[in-house]
Amino acid sequence: MPVNIDTVYQKVLAIANKEQRGYITPQEFNLYANLAQQEIFEQYFYDLNQQARIPGNEYIHSDVDDILEEKIQVFERVQTSGFSNAIHVNYGYPKGAHTYRVTKLQYNGADVEILKTKDFLDCLNGGPLTRPSDKRPIGNIKTNYLDIRGSDLNVMLKPTYMTYIRKPNQVNWGYFVVGGSALYDSNSSKTKHFQHHESEEIELIYKILKLAGISMKSADLASSAQNMENTLDQKEKQ
Repeated sequence: MPVNIDTVYQKVLAIANKEQRGYITPQEFNLYANLAQQEIFEQYFYDLNQQARIPGNEYIHSDVDDILEEKIQVFERVQTSGFSNAIHVNYGYPKGAHTYRVTKLQYNGADVEILKTKDFLDCLNGGPLTRPSDKRPIGNIKTNYLDIRGSDLNVMLKPTYMTYIRKPNQVNWGYFVVGGSALYDSNSSKTKHFQHHESEEIELIYKILKLAGISMKSADLASSAQNMENTLDQKEKQ
């Protein structure tokens, strides 16, 4: 279940205005909200890498690895068609602005080994034992383009199956104006909720408050939000 953007905005306003720290306009909130959600999204992968070094436990509901994977899976997508000719007549698939990381590739049922550029070129230029084949294809992602090679080294192949992590969609608090005041419009086509796991609501609020405090030059608001965020992070990682 996604996080409702109006719920977050109202809580942010309530905390920010508690001590008359200033009003956060819808335009400012939307800017802070998108920065905050991107920061949370990026942090998933750093935290997952860190947690991979720590033994988990048998309880799924409290294992940090499983919790992080569940949060990331919200953004996981599968594609099995629509791969287009991206570079001249060659078959290349642009990752696109929405794609953050490709996690699995297949060509006609065979898993594609995704390699770094140097290893990819070494395989193409190597001997028969290292060269790819249609049953053992290799791939490389560079400057947002995907290059897959099989038995014919001169032909770029189209993937037939791909799983990837997409970036969060831009969020937006839609509204209409009555008497000079902005009122939430849940039916507006501009209203876009957070895609994040519902457990991220508190984290989003703290990060938005921190950004608002910095923008309003309110050191106490920024500091309070940072302290609340740090406390939450410590609890999650214990």
